[in-house]
Amino acid sequence: MIQPNIPETDRPRVVIVGGGFGGINLAKALKRVPVQVVLLDRNNYHLFQPLLYQVATAGLEPDSIAFPLRGIFKHQKNFHFRMAEVKSVNTADNVLVTNIGDIKYNYLVIATGSNTNFFGNKLIEEHAIGMKSLIEAVQIRNYVLKQFEECLLLKDEAEVKPKLNFVMVGGGPTGVELAGAFAELRKYILPKDYPELPLHLMNIYLIEAGPRVLASMTTASSQKTFESLEHIGVKVMTNVAVKDYDGLNLLLSNGETIQTQSLLWSAGVKGMPVAGLPEGEVLPNGRVNVNEFNLVKGCNNVYAIGDIAMMVNDERFPKGYPMVAQVAMQQGKQLGRNIQASLRGYTQQPFKYKDLGSMATIGRNRAVAEFAGIRLSGYLAWIAWMVVHLLNLLGFRNKLVVFINWFYRYFTYDRGTRIIIKRGAANIVKLRQSVYQTDPITPVTG
Repeated sequence: MIQPNIPETDRPRVVIVGGGFGGINLAKALKRVPVQVVLLDRNNYHLFQPLLYQVATAGLEPDSIAFPLRGIFKHQKNFHFRMAEVKSVNTADNVLVTNIGDIKYNYLVIATGSNTNFFGNKLIEEHAIGMKSLIEAVQIRNYVLKQFEECLLLKDEAEVKPKLNFVMVGGGPTGVELAGAFAELRKYILPKDYPELPLHLMNIYLIEAGPRVLASMTTASSQKTFESLEHIGVKVMTNVAVKDYDGLNLLLSNGETIQTQSLLWSAGVKGMPVAGLPEGEVLPNGRVNVNEFNLVKGCNNVYAIGDIAMMVNDERFPKGYPMVAQVAMQQGKQLGRNIQASLRGYTQQPFKYKDLGSMATIGRNRAVAEFAGIRLSGYLAWIAWMVVHLLNLLGFRNKLVVFINWFYRYFTYDRGTRIIIKRGAANIVKLRQSVYQTDPITPVTG
């Protein structure tokens, strides 16, 4: 029988579920605290999700944005990692049930992140694809490249066009960055790699149900993003929602139908709760109600941080803090300090989010950024975006590899290795099923 085989200790055990931004920052904050830290994740790496879209569009290789969890904590003596899938929690007995056995805890921290939200539309969920994991990003890349290859085998434009229509749903940073990356592929890469491809048939759509893209930023930044996307050939449609999709025909709320075999969904995310938490505290969107100390309501030693945590103690964010990396990182650090204060008998401090700003890249020399009362766009914002992302990547090797890739791409107008690793990934329906028809309570990174 499989056992966690975690060393016994007289120190309090802090079990962290999820090796994303929140989980790793909490574990780091507990480095010198007299506790045993146990981190669980179904993957053995931390994923830098903000650059997933570059893997999906062959700009970076997968290992450039993933870093082994054991490597992050190799010098932390109170740290233990186990690759596991969480099944449920028994809050009465302080036991976490996993596929490698039961794990006792003194403190439990849920940092499972989020997954793609299809808002209950089963047809869209079956045929569209999100981008929240490394597997999805790699298989999107395989699928897109396979579409290009198959187009060369067809003569009928009516058959070619659905393969070359790429639709991104959701006008947030992920949707904007994906659309911009596809526009760059069409302009700089495809004419060289696929000179026979009828690029005049290729269309890139960005569909947003709200009145503007990048709604979390100012109207000025949103407008500049809209104009930049239109300039590079992206067809931006605002105030338009997706009604239905059968794998070929995309029905929109304005009555228009787009024929496409590639619907990339970034219109929303939902939390990934663990079974066994107080039922009344788990919201329909998967987030869990927590107090100002990230303590799950109805529990006395179970916490939630990051995307999963629904904290409404800040008048600036009446609907809870945004599901972004900075919130998870700050909550992880603050909870680490509060656990240390609790062990010493000191007063814990409530969490208060410090908004460090927002940014999104649109393409070569194009980005928008807002921070510290400063609003940038164009080349300066693009440089700021690159610097921030490089600094937040884990591992010197990853930073160096990504920097060299970006430097090379800037001067050669080229992208990464465009190879199809597995032909089976060409079937997007199979991809959807393989990625999403899994245990909904297993932790994800990010």
